[in-house]
Amino acid sequence: MPDPITAIRMDTSQRSVPANGHQRAGSSLILFLWLYSGYCRVATCILTLCPRKLFSSRMISHFSILPENQDVRAIEIAGGGLHARILTWGASLQDLRLDGHAPPLVLGFPRLEDYLAHAAHHGAIAGPVINRIAGGMATIDGIHHSFDRNEHDRQTLHGGAGGFGWQHWQVAATGASFVELAISQPDGHMGFPGRIDATCRYELSGDGMLSVALRATTQKPTLLNMGHHSYFTLDDRGDIRDHTLRIDADRVLLADETDLATGETLDVRGTGYDFTRARPVSDPFDNNFCLAQQRRAPQTVAQLASPHSRVTMDVISSEPGLQLYTGHKLNAPVAGLNGRIDKPFAGLCLEPQMWPNAPDNPSFPSIVLRPGERSQQISCFKFTNT
Repeated sequence: MPDPITAIRMDTSQRSVPANGHQRAGSSLILFLWLYSGYCRVATCILTLCPRKLFSSRMISHFSILPENQDVRAIEIAGGGLHARILTWGASLQDLRLDGHAPPLVLGFPRLEDYLAHAAHHGAIAGPVINRIAGGMATIDGIHHSFDRNEHDRQTLHGGAGGFGWQHWQVAATGASFVELAISQPDGHMGFPGRIDATCRYELSGDGMLSVALRATTQKPTLLNMGHHSYFTLDDRGDIRDHTLRIDADRVLLADETDLATGETLDVRGTGYDFTRARPVSDPFDNNFCLAQQRRAPQTVAQLASPHSRVTMDVISSEPGLQLYTGHKLNAPVAGLNGRIDKPFAGLCLEPQMWPNAPDNPSFPSIVLRPGERSQQISCFKFTNT
């Protein structure tokens, strides 16, 4: 089976599907179509009423019920020495374990009510636009759009209060080592134009490799910059400040007091942002590091390591930016997966993405997605227990 990094095609174009021509059908063709449509209706009813019959009970199970009476499911996958549990709520990576290392590698909650009340995008897919949009507004092809201002009542964070990370996704496909989830966001939801159809595929492969492939299309010109938002922790000490981090970037985007990218870049050499050589995290960060000017073939961009567990995590991505958030604002009053309340710095995020606040900075890589195009990105997290 091909490695997910080489298997994906980084082609943003999409083949057009020609419209059906007007043809005169014979009676046999009409009969066939009538029988086939009846079969499809029956199959659709089976999929709708009995979806759990398609999966083994080992892989997919009931997790909880949303207030809207939707059934949130947990999908378990395994491969390459990793074991993961993904929720249909927010397409969230709830739990991730590595053979030979007992503690969870990500922060998560054991109950849905804790996600609804206290999650800070724990393990979720953020979108349609991860990170912040200044003023909660943007102009696309001369048309002004206003988005949900869910942070400080002045800017849009992670797609608004009802973004992808706060929606219920559907299981599209699953196997022993992968699951693909799908969502369709209606035109105008949270202010984003066009119906947006998105998928997220989690896959465990190789030697300790978790891959996250994100794809999306739209029916109108819109903004699209999805991202995975796990809080990683490579030991069981509850504080990542002594984790060592290397980021292969020589420039960083500066941010204002609200963590909004200002558009100004800084050479990291000789500053507190310099992670070109591995060093302890130590301080709070919520900044985007500039890896490239555009999306590219996936390559290693960062490495995180714990000096206590000797577990390392390599980040491999197609994206031109990497957001480092050290979790210094974490403050959930309930216990996480390990039975302990996660305090500030309990986990950190390394979020591959396009550069944030791109609509307000024309020199940044564009995040405009148009009909007929397909956004594709892949990020991999490779774990090693030395």
